[in-house]
Amino acid sequence: MPIEFATADADIAKCFPVVVQLRPHLTEAAFVEQVKRQQEGGYRLVYLEENGVKAIAGFRILEMLGHGRFLYVDDLVSDDLERSKGHGKSLMDWLAVYARSQHCTSLQLDSATHRARAHRFYFRQGMAIASFHFSLKLND
Repeated sequence: MPIEFATADADIAKCFPVVVQLRPHLTEAAFVEQVKRQQEGGYRLVYLEENGVKAIAGFRILEMLGHGRFLYVDDLVSDDLERSKGHGKSLMDWLAVYARSQHCTSLQLDSATHRARAHRFYFRQGMAIASFHFSLKLND
């Protein structure tokens, strides 16, 4: 199953039916526009396609004093109808190989506290809870 980078608008748009399952507030046009904007800051979108897009990952390469150089996964989504078929694992394996090729020392992500199924998946991939992520909303 090939994993491809989505750079053209058409490739980004074909990822939308999977992405909207995790990010239901987005419209297709807003999604394509936001991905293009985020790509200017280093965001990359990849997808696994086999008779349609089965899973996507959006990520960035970051560097921080406390973590060094690492790959941060913003979005990781498998099509609800295609769960437990190995697509998520294939993407995680690909991301780890890509991170190493970019001289990253780790792969990191945040997962909402209510996503128990996702947490089980990440544990099965060998990930551990390394920290808490705190957030402060700045709008009224």
